Parts: sequence; C-alpha cells; structure tokens
Amino acid sequence: MSDVVRLTLVSHAMTDAMSAGRFPADEPVNALGLRQAGAVTDLGAADVALCGPERRTRQTAEALGLDATPDPLLADLDVGGWRGVALDEIDPGELAAWVTDTDTAPHGAESVAALLARVGRFMRSATVTPRRIVAVTHPAVIRAAILTALDAPPKAFWRIDIAPLSRTTLHHRGPGWTLRN
Repeated sequence: MSDVVRLTLVSHAMTDAMSAGRFPADEPVNALGLRQAGAVTDLGAADVALCGPERRTRQTAEALGLDATPDPLLADLDVGGWRGVALDEIDPGELAAWVTDTDTAPHGAESVAALLARVGRFMRSATVTPRRIVAVTHPAVIRAAILTALDAPPKAFWRIDIAPLSRTTLHHRGPGWTLRN
C-alpha cells in the first residue's frame, strides 16, 4: 500500500422517510433498499469498514457484506425536533433560515457549520495511517466531506445531491484530499 488514504463513502440504502419526504429518525432501511444493497458488488477492498451509528447505516453495511464499526463522527445531520416530520409540515421561514444560513440551528438541530466541523475531524483522523476505508454514512455527511475535500464554501452544502447507495471516493496524499468519481 502506498502513502495514500482512499476513503470510499457509501450513502445508506433507501428508507421509508426518504420515500415520503420526511426528515429522518432512526428508521430501518426499507425492503427496496435492502434488495438494492444486496445487489451491490463493486465496493473494492477495504482495510477498515466504518458506518454511522444509526440503524439505517448499520443495516446497509451489513447488506453490503461489511463488518463495519459505528463511528459517531459519521452520524447524520441532527435535525432536532424535525425528526420524522414531513417537509411540508415545517414552517417555511424556519426551513429557509436553516438552509440559507449554515450557522443557524433552529428547532434544536445541528447547524451545517457544526456538521462540517465534525466531518472535518473525521477526515483528519482518517489520514493518520495510509489505508483503504469504506464508510457507510448519510447524504449530509457525504456532502460535508466533499465540501471539506474541495475546500468549498459551506453555502454549497445543499447544492449537492447524494443518491441512496451512491459511492464517493476521496484520496488523501500529501497536503490534501482529491475527489475521484
């Protein structure tokens, strides 16, 4: 193995909340998601397998055949009091404030800025030893990792779409990260 860290981030499989347009709770992967995850065969070799602590990431990792260790730094963006609530049930002003100001954390949630800081800590810890890491996590965490790798502005967070079971690969060598897709 060279001095490269290869970090492959896998978005968890489909859940009923995703299908219904609700903010996530700690729900399981649905039947469609389990079938789709079972069909994934091309993750590549990994020295380390990690996942977020939520049920949907642990189930996805298991369906992918990974013996993944939960890492709290890979937890989903905390939506606070909006857990399980449909988007159309949220006060439009509060929702607009949250998605336009990355430092805002209404309804007891985590701000995008706080998520970026947490994911940045995870990415710095990943660079300690050259290795191949596969991490099953959440779209929000993957968005934050992409912004961190590219040193992109936080306001770009909501402009990145991450599909269920999509893979994003980042390489770290020398001074920084590169995105490889």
